[in-house]
Amino acid sequence: MSKYVKNLISDHLRNRLDGVSDLLVVNVIGMDANTTTQLRRELRSKDISLTVVKNSLARRATEGTPLSAAFDECEGSMAVVWGGEDIVSLAKEVIRLADDKQFEQFEPRGGVMDGSALTGDEVKQVSKWPSRTEQLSLLVGQILAPGANLSSQLLAPGGLLVSQLDQKAEEAE
Repeated sequence: MSKYVKNLISDHLRNRLDGVSDLLVVNVIGMDANTTTQLRRELRSKDISLTVVKNSLARRATEGTPLSAAFDECEGSMAVVWGGEDIVSLAKEVIRLADDKQFEQFEPRGGVMDGSALTGDEVKQVSKWPSRTEQLSLLVGQILAPGANLSSQLLAPGGLLVSQLDQKAEEAE
């Protein structure tokens, strides 16, 4: 491949990864075309992009960016996945597909999260974290819980008094 073509591919990949802060490196070697198409379809339905790229071209495209940490210890051809809601949802989807028997060769090899390199095992650990939506629901629940407790504690004695008054009124009739 000529230097001109390598520069074109690197520039194209750099433009596609512009604004991306987290990505995962996966293995897709050994998958046939039909399986790869099905894999891409499943990832696309979750707004996740997959690009197969040569290791040296990925290093060249991400040189000087926080994403370069993902390619420090990678060798050979690989695929890069990014997108989704956040890195946790991306990792959950990659692990789910890696466990699927249809995509046996698909496996996480590493990645980068907030500029820090991840190994394949760390990707599995990240997939067990709560996603952004789950974290927000936990936070909202924690914020609303004291107010709900206070409200129930203030209203409970009033409700008790009303029920006692109702009972006395029934007895008087």
